Amino acid sequence: MSFNLVGRARLAMLVGLGAALSVAGAPAARAQQPAAAAPSLTVLVVDVQSLLQNSKAAKMVRQQIEQKRNEYAKEISHQEEVLRQERDTLQRQQASLSADALNQKGRDFQQKVNELDRNVQAKRQALEKSNADALEKIQEAMLKIIADISKEKKANMVFQRAELVLFDQGFDVTDSVLQKLDETLPTMAVNFVAPVVAAAPAPAAAAPAKPAKKKQ
Repeated sequence: MSFNLVGRARLAMLVGLGAALSVAGAPAARAQQPAAAAPSLTVLVVDVQSLLQNSKAAKMVRQQIEQKRNEYAKEISHQEEVLRQERDTLQRQQASLSADALNQKGRDFQQKVNELDRNVQAKRQALEKSNADALEKIQEAMLKIIADISKEKKANMVFQRAELVLFDQGFDVTDSVLQKLDETLPTMAVNFVAPVVAAAPAPAAAAPAKPAKKKQ
């Protein structure tokens, strides 16, 4: 009951104020042009991460990347075992080698270790590049499908689900996009990039020997 009374009081005040303004500013009111109608807003929501996780193409990409990663891991494991055996042999030879020979073998061994490290890094970078290229192709197809669905539904704004805190589930078109994406890209072959091993750093140039000072 109190809400209704307050509402009527405010309504009477606004009516009175409106009447006063209509008398004082009548010419200005007649000259004012009607405001243009605001365009309607149609929003869609898409779970991009879910599409990159659950689409057929994305699953095939992960499977191929994992298979190649296991191949690289076996190669690296074999190379590490060879280096461990060489290290053990070098340790057993310490007593029988001269200091110069031992230092030379130690430098050679360290060079092999550094080369293996560069090889591991090259394989990791190649896998990352191969995976990124494959996902980029999936994203291109996904964006085209989202654009087609947006045009069909006359949507003028699309949000990623991860960016939203709360929304009406009726705006979510992820399932529709996933269905069309699986139809468009039922398979995906990864084009693996060959690892490129970085060159070994050049050894530092030895500083020129300073001439000996003459004795006075």
